[in-house]
Amino acid sequence: MPHFPYRPAPLAAALALLLTAPGALAQSERSPDGGDTADQATTLDHVVVQGAAPEGYKAANARSATKTDTPISETPQAITVVTQQRMTDQGAQNVQDALNYAAGVRSDAYGLDSRGDWTLIRGSSPDEYLDGLRSAFNYYTSSARTDPYMLERIEVLRGPASMLFGQGGTAGIVNLVSKRPQAQTRREIGMQIGSYDRRQLNADFTGALSKDGTWLYRLVGVYRDSDTQVDQVGDDRRLFAPSLTWQPSDDTSLTLQLRWQQDRTGSTSQFFGWSGLLAPNPNGRVPAHRYIGNPGDHYDTDRTTAGWLFEHRLDEHWTLRQSFRAARNKVDYASVYGNPFLNPTDPFLDPQQRLLPREGWFAKTQVRMLNADQHVEGRFKIGAVEHQLLLGVDAVRFKQDEAQLFASDVPPVDIFNPVYTPYTPYTPPALGEPVRTRQRQVGLYLQDQMKFGEHWIVVAGLRHDRVSNSVAEDREGAEDSSATTKRLGIMFHDWAGWSPYVSYSESFTPLGSRHAITGARYKPQQGEQIEAGFKFEPIGRDLSFTAAAYELREKNRLVPDPRFPNTNIQAGKTKVNGLELEVSGKLSESFELTAHYNYLENDRQLESTPRHQAAVWGKQRFRIGGREGYAAGLGLRYMSAFDSLPAPTTPAVTLADAMLSYDTGAWRWALNINNLTDKRYFSICMGRGDCWFGARRNIGLSASYSF
Repeated sequence: MPHFPYRPAPLAAALALLLTAPGALAQSERSPDGGDTADQATTLDHVVVQGAAPEGYKAANARSATKTDTPISETPQAITVVTQQRMTDQGAQNVQDALNYAAGVRSDAYGLDSRGDWTLIRGSSPDEYLDGLRSAFNYYTSSARTDPYMLERIEVLRGPASMLFGQGGTAGIVNLVSKRPQAQTRREIGMQIGSYDRRQLNADFTGALSKDGTWLYRLVGVYRDSDTQVDQVGDDRRLFAPSLTWQPSDDTSLTLQLRWQQDRTGSTSQFFGWSGLLAPNPNGRVPAHRYIGNPGDHYDTDRTTAGWLFEHRLDEHWTLRQSFRAARNKVDYASVYGNPFLNPTDPFLDPQQRLLPREGWFAKTQVRMLNADQHVEGRFKIGAVEHQLLLGVDAVRFKQDEAQLFASDVPPVDIFNPVYTPYTPYTPPALGEPVRTRQRQVGLYLQDQMKFGEHWIVVAGLRHDRVSNSVAEDREGAEDSSATTKRLGIMFHDWAGWSPYVSYSESFTPLGSRHAITGARYKPQQGEQIEAGFKFEPIGRDLSFTAAAYELREKNRLVPDPRFPNTNIQAGKTKVNGLELEVSGKLSESFELTAHYNYLENDRQLESTPRHQAAVWGKQRFRIGGREGYAAGLGLRYMSAFDSLPAPTTPAVTLADAMLSYDTGAWRWALNINNLTDKRYFSICMGRGDCWFGARRNIGLSASYSF
């Protein structure tokens, strides 16, 4: 959620697109998110040695909705899985890209931003998890972006998830699933070149270290030097993520994980006003590549994590699991940016409308996090009812030391002819003493997935959390809070493939921070959702259709502070209503599809969002001259116009993406083009005074060799 330097769309057409697809059901074998036969990334009969990544667009199972290996068709809540194959086909360069075609998601909510992956789910900012453990608190200054190359899949759980995760917000969670060691040897070396002088090398090696398969390994690495759409802002990365699995028997598995990542970038968000972007300016339009920062501005992150995933099958009914991760993250942030916020309708200092005032935000942040989740799962039958019981406890310890400075004495800049002065840059005052923020949370949860006969499924859960927040512990006492959250879902699972359901869930999100300027402590966010829908998987087809209607209510939501662009305040009670339709899978043996339509109606207190969104992506495999291995992909993404008064209307936009690939033996060659027509567009013009550029055309050529 980065608000900082931080007429109806064709509804009938979108419905027709999604609902006429079943007529093409004459040949296929997969479903929406990421799985195919192999998509059971974690097979749980005995151990959990993660299987190969799915090869198609439809995932059969997902863990994020229940913390158990449950078929999506038997889960009474909306969930989308973006498979590795889909990320590869669409040429995703970051997590935000990977979610461009995910139902219920606004992936470019704040346009192009090199500091983080800012998405919205059902109008709210989701929490990001990695392998079921929370990745970060406090938004962009406390974490680093996850590279999609290190992921096996992305699971998007839409709606409150606190009953299982404790810290899952009203929007839901985005759970990133990392690549794990595999028994089958596979080694891949790849390279990418593309727009903005992008040059990347990546490697992924996995296989067995011992003949009996007791020890498995995986090594994932990325080395990238790149510029970005904005002048003087780079996008460089060094990443190394090794993992090791010990599997002494069919009943026990332990995977050790490490990750070292170093990013060197800046802020592509320059915070221009409306004038020269969407509103007219006598000097013309401000180009999307324009940089108005200070020489030496940067956003540098260093992240190191270490942890494990453990599973032991106690007997034929009970299985014990534990996940643990320790993380250290450093962010060094220095950014000078435009300040149109004091007078959004006329922010300039001269009658010619060229000189824009600027301000600066400077921070050095150090974060340490400990995450642990342990639970026992039991599968048994009492009378006619089959139970899948989950009893667990998780804990988080978060520590942040942040020295920060807001500067209002930065000289203005001519946004139509900026003069960069490398020999006389603006020099900010020294940072003050770090502000120390601490949070501890412990949650106890109980969930039962029950099957009554052949058709009825009930998922019920209860959780209690206790949280302690403190700021500057040596001077102030801790603030304690607690909450009990619930979940209930009922589904009729029909063997013909139809599964209607209704569900209720709640959220509780303690916030381990304060308002950066006023020092006011944030209260926990709380929400609840009612959702009704259906899931349809035609028998014998690798295809999935889903529909969900929902109402979300929340209080204490963080929204942009109109006084300070780098901060948030809390809203009162808010409400969001919406509808989501999605189809994914194979329409034939050679054609795969994913498509969705979202309708969303926001409370006026919240940041405005488009009422209608739709997207469709299809990939066709074909032959040339009798030679197989060719594929072509084409996607369209639509966003309706919307208002964020008093800002100008953010116009509707339709974007096209394309792909051509050729697989021959061990080689794969691919050309990806996002924003095919190089459309200049804006993801949002905000009422506080600024506009956010969308990503312009990005061309990437990749080659990989597997052996």
